[in-house]
This record gives sequence, structure tokens and C-alpha cells, in this order.
Amino acid sequence: MTEERAQARECSDASVIRGSGIGECAEAHGRYEVECFGADGKLKWRDTIANTVATVGKNLALDSFLAGAAYTVTGPYMGLISSTSYTATAAGDTMASHSGWLEAGGANAPTYSGNRKTAVWSAAASGSKALSAALSFAITGTGTVKGAFLVFGSGASATKDNTSGTLWSAGTFSTGDKAVVNGDTLNLNYSTSL
Repeated sequence: MTEERAQARECSDASVIRGSGIGECAEAHGRYEVECFGADGKLKWRDTIANTVATVGKNLALDSFLAGAAYTVTGPYMGLISSTSYTATAAGDTMASHSGWLEAGGANAPTYSGNRKTAVWSAAASGSKALSAALSFAITGTGTVKGAFLVFGSGASATKDNTSGTLWSAGTFSTGDKAVVNGDTLNLNYSTSL
């Protein structure tokens, strides 16, 4: 007689599938909107600038938002970028060191009357903050504008070509350089969001 034997075994397997967590990301983005009016008051062109938010600007904002006990902003001041010797804007740029671009208005064309313009803001809403009104640059000398920048923080100055303060953003026109002549007016708006 032959005996058959079978070993009894039982196996079970289980797995849990679940989400790995909740994440949220905040990135700083900004956008300049620019209009150029001729001496006759007629619109000559309109363009936008999607800017690079500088690392030093992000750091100052984070330190101020999350660790500042009492903080009063200096500026921000808006300036123009000249096409003279331009190569690039970069996240690593600072006001003291931005080898890829030069400021327009003082030593570099085109020139404009007065100082850098002081930004005045509307209240933030929906994670965004915008200027309460466009900043006007009255062009006094022919040249080519490449873009714009914002500087703020300790040491920031409205004086053209000043290298103090913290660079918040810099960027160039989406459709290329813009030639301007004496008598033109550039109106720049800016908004930023997190």
C-alpha cells in the first residue's frame, strides 16, 4: 500500500496602499508689464517680462517673513536694464555683482529723468502682490532697453547705478530689445506671487 502525504500550508499576503503625504510648494514668480508711449501720447509698443527672482531676494524675504521681529522695508526701487554689454540675468545675481547686465539711466543708455522709481504696493490677495500704479520712466536719451529690475532691503537706494541693497528680481522683454528715444515714456507694472 502506498501512502500519500500532503503537507498542509496556509499563506496570506497583505499590503497597504496609501498616499505618501501631503506636500506644498511655494515658488516666487514675478511679471513686469511695460508700455511705451511716444511724445505724442500714442502707444508705441507693449511687452512683458517674466523675471528671474534672485536667490538673495528670496533669502531676505524668507528671513523677514519667518524670523523677523520688526522689519521695515527700504524701497523697493525699480530700474531699467540697458542692452549695453548684456549677456544674461541669473538667479545668482546681486546688486553688487551682476556681470551679465548693466543698469540703464545713468552711465548707460538710454537715460531717463530722476532716480529709480519707488514701488508702492496694493494689499496682497490670493498669494499675489502688485504695484498700486504703474511706475513711469521719462526717457531723456536714445538707447535700447533690455528689461527691468527691483532692489530693496537694507542699503537699497533710488540712486541710479548704486550697487547696495538686495536684488529681488531682474528680467528681459519677452519679444526682444526695445529702442526708445528722447520724449518716450515707459510705464511699468509689476506683480509677484508665491
